[in-house]
Amino acid sequence: MSEATVILKKGEGRTIKAGGSWIYDNEIDKIVGDVEDGAIVKVEDFDGYPMGRGFINRKSKITIRMMTREPDVVIDDEFLRNRVKAAWDYRKAVSDTSSCRIIFGESDFLPGLVVDKYEDILVVESLALGIDIMKPKILQYLQEILAEDGINIRGIYERSDAKIRLKEGLPRTKGFLSEPFDTKIKITENGVKYNVDVENGQKTGFFLDQKGNRMAMQSLVRRMKAAGENVKVLDCFTHTGSFALNCGLGGADSVLGVDASELAVEQARENAELNGLSDRVSFQTADVLDLLPELIEKGEKYDVVILDPPAFTKTRDKIKQASKGYREINMRGMKLTRHGGYLATCSCSHFMDYETFTAVIGQAARAAHVRLRQIEFRTQAADHPFLWSGDEAGYYLKFYIFQVLEER
Repeated sequence: MSEATVILKKGEGRTIKAGGSWIYDNEIDKIVGDVEDGAIVKVEDFDGYPMGRGFINRKSKITIRMMTREPDVVIDDEFLRNRVKAAWDYRKAVSDTSSCRIIFGESDFLPGLVVDKYEDILVVESLALGIDIMKPKILQYLQEILAEDGINIRGIYERSDAKIRLKEGLPRTKGFLSEPFDTKIKITENGVKYNVDVENGQKTGFFLDQKGNRMAMQSLVRRMKAAGENVKVLDCFTHTGSFALNCGLGGADSVLGVDASELAVEQARENAELNGLSDRVSFQTADVLDLLPELIEKGEKYDVVILDPPAFTKTRDKIKQASKGYREINMRGMKLTRHGGYLATCSCSHFMDYETFTAVIGQAARAAHVRLRQIEFRTQAADHPFLWSGDEAGYYLKFYIFQVLEER
């Protein structure tokens, strides 16, 4: 079967012309030739100008995900191996690779695919039909490339259970892609030890994208202790305790981590015990939105407050509602931070952009009657890169550290 060609409508294809990787169904004029969903197609502009090659899925609103801008490149085994090697070489240059994200979809020119490495275990998430077909080859090449660096992968687990797969016409699936193994993996990050549950944990088991931000908080607490300060920390939406434990390792006198999930809190307690921090780092199961007003009413104050909520919106049309939620928790977090103390606050929502999130924090500060001295603005770890002009993977994690000052 000869390769089919997709012709764009006149004036369409703005996303890929700006550097993105997606072509939507309403941008396509016609498809010339027969093609099965998941296969590679050529893409041409309305006037015949070659745009590159990508894989097609007519069941998805994102009908084509581009694999290359080079119209004459063949997407074969060598092509895939080179893409995988480039992704690994990049991580070796910019990240601690003991546990890291090796492949990050469009940012590594392998659209729809995520592969995380936890020590000698790989966890894979596939979100598109075309990459699902290529997945076995990609994982084979990744294991071979890691072996060349002396890293032997013990097992692979699939976490392709996100709802978004349904929009691709794909079933949600999870399970072993290798011989079975204990799915609770021990990792060390920033000197902190964790038990990571790759089978039942959030996403692929752990939020690797906050690695540098957790280290920033560990370093801040360590400097505060070196200056002779007592450090009392409140870590909100703690999940399995990562920020709390980094503060504990930094020398905090007391840390309280709060999360609504009893399962997450139990895992956080196990992690505290694993690090010998149970005497200073404790956890509570509670709804943060209910607990913060109670703590304010009691007159509690903390030297460091950390706000790491789940995404309040995953769609563009809920931004107004999400802004209200972010404004509320930040206002309360500021009220719980002592004068001269520190607030770390973040948003992991792709649709809560930098400008909107920044404006919301400013509104919260005015409502709390405090001034904010910005110490640092950070984003996701370097193993979660984003391409300028490519909006698909994107600049989704925003992380501020402020000193909170009373209006005087």
